[in-house]
Amino acid sequence: TATDTLLKKEFDVCRAAGKQHPLMKKYKVNAVPFQHPAIDVWRENFKGVQYLHEPTNLLITGAVDDVWVNPKKELIVVDYKSTSTTKDIDLNDGTPWKEGYKRQMEIYQWLLRQNGFKVSNTGYFVYVNADTSQDAFDSKLVFEEQLIAYKGDDRWVEQAIIDAHTCLCRKKAPKGSEDCAWCAYRNTAKAALEHSCIILSSFRTIFMRVNIVITVFVMAHEGVRRMSVQLGLRMIRRREPNFNGYFLYR
Repeated sequence: TATDTLLKKEFDVCRAAGKQHPLMKKYKVNAVPFQHPAIDVWRENFKGVQYLHEPTNLLITGAVDDVWVNPKKELIVVDYKSTSTTKDIDLNDGTPWKEGYKRQMEIYQWLLRQNGFKVSNTGYFVYVNADTSQDAFDSKLVFEEQLIAYKGDDRWVEQAIIDAHTCLCRKKAPKGSEDCAWCAYRNTAKAALEHSCIILSSFRTIFMRVNIVITVFVMAHEGVRRMSVQLGLRMIRRREPNFNGYFLYR
């Protein structure tokens, strides 16, 4: 997003200078943006931080927004989020996508650890919240920045990868869960497709029946025409025995 791009530019200025960003100072986070030759690759979609999980032969990747480092040489995972709300931002309000944000950060922490880095359990969400209390738009949005700490636990990641691999290797897909939005979508789509097939089948049956009726009608019409011609010929031949009927057929 645009906010992600601009935030990265801000933190990259501090990264090059080896100094803290004002947001770090405001929230008293003792860290600086991490300098590493692969930082741009780590932040690039479809590349990111990578690790080949040998037991499953799955390549696990994740594109981080930023990485900081503290005086203990521990890497700190940072994720940018943008929103527009008048409510206080709470990671523990039970919102499904916020639970996904936490898992996302824990996967990043796991990936960096698998690449041999010492990683802090505490990561940070840089939230930028669009202020809708402004009097006018004036071709710009005003954002308020907030830094939210989160203590991650990546112990679930390894088993999740193994479970995903096991599922992918099955000959048949597992049954859908009632609590899964994706399963609900697939079930709805399947029902709609089956309904469409029934309608198409009905139309095909109707078409075939109409086609049969038309065919019978045409055959009957042709039979009547031939009978009429033959009857006419008989009547003519009674009067003109030498008439062969060629021109009548033509």
